[in-house]
Parts: sequence; C-alpha cells; structure tokens
Amino acid sequence: MKKLLRLLSRTAREEEGITGLETAIILIAFVVVATVFAFVVLTTGVFSSERGKETVFAGLNKARGSMEIRGGIVVTATGATLAVDDVQFAVSTAAGGDPIPLNPSATNNRTVIAYRDATAVDNDVAFTVASVVGDGDTLLESGELMVINIDVPTGITPAPTLVANNRFTLEVQTPVGAVIDITRQMPAELATVMQLH
Repeated sequence: MKKLLRLLSRTAREEEGITGLETAIILIAFVVVATVFAFVVLTTGVFSSERGKETVFAGLNKARGSMEIRGGIVVTATGATLAVDDVQFAVSTAAGGDPIPLNPSATNNRTVIAYRDATAVDNDVAFTVASVVGDGDTLLESGELMVINIDVPTGITPAPTLVANNRFTLEVQTPVGAVIDITRQMPAELATVMQLH
C-alpha cells in the first residue's frame, strides 16, 4: 500500500502544463499566419480589381469608338434591266463617341468595309465618303453625319449581281470600336431608288 501511495504522490508532483512562453509562441504563430493570409487576400483583391478596371476601360474604349447607321440603306439601280449601281448609307458616331477615320485611301488606321452575298466576297470594298453635316474632312466626329457610297460594279470585286430577293451583308470594321453588320434583302421588284430597312 505504501508503494501505491508513493507512486501516486510522485505522479501528482510531476505536473506538466503550458508555460507562458509556450503560449506566447503559439499566439505569435497564429498572428503571423493570419497576417500572411490577410496580405495574400488583399493583394489578390487589389490585383483582380485592377484587372477588372482594365476590362471596363477597354470596353468603354470599344463602345466610344463605335458608329451607328442613321436611316436606311439606299440602293440605286440604272439601265433597262435595273442593275444595282450604288449602295449608300449615312453614319454618325455613337453618343459621346470618339472620332472615327473614314478616309478610304488611308493605308493604316482606317475603316474597312467587307461585302458578302451568296456568290461574292470582298473583304476590302472601295467606297467614297461625303460629308452631310460636319467640317468636310473624312474624320467622323461627334455631331457629324457622313454618307458612305459604294459603287457596286467597280467597288466590289468580283462585282456582284444584286437582283430581286438577293440577300447581302456589308460589314463596317472601324479601327477602334464595334463592327457594324448590315444585312439587307433586295425587294421582290426592283426600282430606280430603293430604301432597304
């Protein structure tokens, strides 16, 4: 029995526990880990918000560089068989848009018009520009209205045969901004002047 009491008293004397120093070390480790985690989260948030801002500005630049069609597409036909001679349409900048170069003879930073139908494809159509409202140059600025005219027989290669019920697409590609896709169908009966909606 004495042996048992001695054993119990020895066990009671060997008290093990956490000292203040060990507690401080564990607390400091938690604080360091939390600080590193907070830094990573904040850095990731700042980086992703910066990328989001770049995306928004790129979208705004694309939208501000856009132009829009004003009115219908006017097609004129000549001759006894009423062969389509010209396609013309009016354009202006989108609200608050940036200036858009419309010089057809420029070699770079220019607007390109592509033509497609069932039998012909031309990715760089020759066109002319006439200023209706504006300062007379070929830079489409806010508040200006310009008419783009495409001479079908000489401006599109190979020259398409636009006859009754034919469907065609003009794609206006500006240097900066959205592409304007104009798809129209010729009427069932041709006239000298036709406005396609």
